[in-house]
Amino acid sequence: MKLHLSSPTEKNIFTGYGSGYVTVNQNRYENSLIVMPNYIMEDWQVQEFEQLSAKHFEALLSAKPEIVLLGTGQTLRFPPIEITRKLIAVKIGVEVMDTNAACRTYNILMQEGRNIAAALLI
Repeated sequence: MKLHLSSPTEKNIFTGYGSGYVTVNQNRYENSLIVMPNYIMEDWQVQEFEQLSAKHFEALLSAKPEIVLLGTGQTLRFPPIEITRKLIAVKIGVEVMDTNAACRTYNILMQEGRNIAAALLI
């Protein structure tokens, strides 16, 4: 699916997504990544849901987003609470959804000026 902006922006925004990829500002990504309004971590070292651990979210602790949108791929799956416990302890919200829904939600919240992160399994 392609998404279109209603106004230009210098911030990172999802411009499309589909099976096995997302596009951010018209750039295609086929590996798991973390997207924030002013930053993209292209080398997020997790490829499958079963590999997720608390260490995969450590970089987000210093970035201090308001909310982390965890996109779990094509299927919604909830990780064990131990994986996100440190984020929650420092009052960073965590929402879990499939990756496509995370892309859509990120765009809405980012346009509202929120400091958010989308951690996406592709």
